[in-house]
Amino acid sequence: MPRFRFTRRSLLAAGVALAAASAVPETSRAEMLLPEKAELTFGFIKLTDMAPLAIAKELNYFEDEGLYVTLEAQANWKVLLDRVITGELDGAHMLAGQPLAATIGFGTKAHIVTPFSLDLNGNGITVSNEVWELMKPHIPVGDDGKPVHPIKADALKPVVEKFRAEGKPFNMGMVFPVSTHNYELRYWLASGGIHPGYYSKTDISGQIQGEALLSVTPPPQMPATLEAGTIYGYCVGEPWNQQAVFKGIGVPVITDYEIWKNNPEKVFGLTKEFTEKYPQTTLAVVKALTRAAIWLDENDNANRPEAVEILSRSEYVGADAEVIANSMTGTFEYEKGDKREVPDFNVFFRYNATYPYYSDAIWYLTQMRRWGQIPEHKPDEWYHETAKSVYLPEIYLKAARMLVEEGHASEADFPFDTDGYRDPVPAEDFIDGVPYDGRQPNAYIDSQSIGLKSGQIIEGNEVAGG
Repeated sequence: MPRFRFTRRSLLAAGVALAAASAVPETSRAEMLLPEKAELTFGFIKLTDMAPLAIAKELNYFEDEGLYVTLEAQANWKVLLDRVITGELDGAHMLAGQPLAATIGFGTKAHIVTPFSLDLNGNGITVSNEVWELMKPHIPVGDDGKPVHPIKADALKPVVEKFRAEGKPFNMGMVFPVSTHNYELRYWLASGGIHPGYYSKTDISGQIQGEALLSVTPPPQMPATLEAGTIYGYCVGEPWNQQAVFKGIGVPVITDYEIWKNNPEKVFGLTKEFTEKYPQTTLAVVKALTRAAIWLDENDNANRPEAVEILSRSEYVGADAEVIANSMTGTFEYEKGDKREVPDFNVFFRYNATYPYYSDAIWYLTQMRRWGQIPEHKPDEWYHETAKSVYLPEIYLKAARMLVEEGHASEADFPFDTDGYRDPVPAEDFIDGVPYDGRQPNAYIDSQSIGLKSGQIIEGNEVAGG
């Protein structure tokens, strides 16, 4: 006969869940089951887009679902992923590329899944003051004397060429090989004719044929690494672009909203095994995170000042509230004093931000293939099957239905009738003017001017085939 260990925390969590069950209608209560595992530990990196986790904890949304959650900051993305795989963490704030890369075996092999997308947008590309001064002559100026945005990588190309002519490698930082930041930085560079380099089976530096050389720097270390001159620019989430402005050491030149309007960002990742072993716990987590996302965006971001105060605490992001507020409250500061309205810089619920779309997963896979992380051609069906093995909208929609029945959300808040794919993204939503349809991944890959095409592979330092 199995033995059960009752702790004060688990009894407390069960009590909260029972109280919540008694507060909902009979029709909902019949389907409401207690979580199989009440005590959970989730990991995160010190970035503002971990906000749904912090809010779900601080506003007791986790407890409302019978969950006692501990949030732990992690040293870097690799440590975070490894601890989810080993079970030291039950789940985590993850780079969208991490579950996909782990599942297909790029890096650590493990079946990681996501039933919940954490946000849209939220990143920026920052360059050093030296590079900014060299870029400025190539940037159009408006009637107000300020640079015209979006700033394209065309303005950076002559700077990269100058450095290369002088024998200086043009080094840039991104947070992880399968991070949104890596793909967004590569996308922006390539749109301006700057080659960001390839990966191969034998060379995972990602710098083969690279004109700008990208390497990993943990997010909180970005400003210091830029100031030290080790890198000349970087792509990262907040508050580390605004921190460069605050410290006077660099200038954010573009946000990812300007690279791809309303692009998918982080996800909440768990092992496939966890979701199968603890299905009710998984639903409870998704419900709590969804309520947090709604709170973050409701009433035109009216709750963001409170969110900024919470995120500024040392146990969460631990940066100055003034720096976090620069982006979280609907503005973004580029060059010092050039603060502009960017109301959708951080989106947590609007535009179906929390729904895990297959087409979002497929976009990341196309970029992995484009730059050689997926070394060989794959048929379209492979992209669809891989996306469906990692992104789990069926769990999300079940949790959403429960929230609607419990009165925490409205029917119109969720895309209950979707097939799991977003409508094709029009050309005007991308910095390079290339449209994207997640149903046709290979056609999209082949439409890019720089990058591997169907049939091409990297042999040594050269592109072969195709």
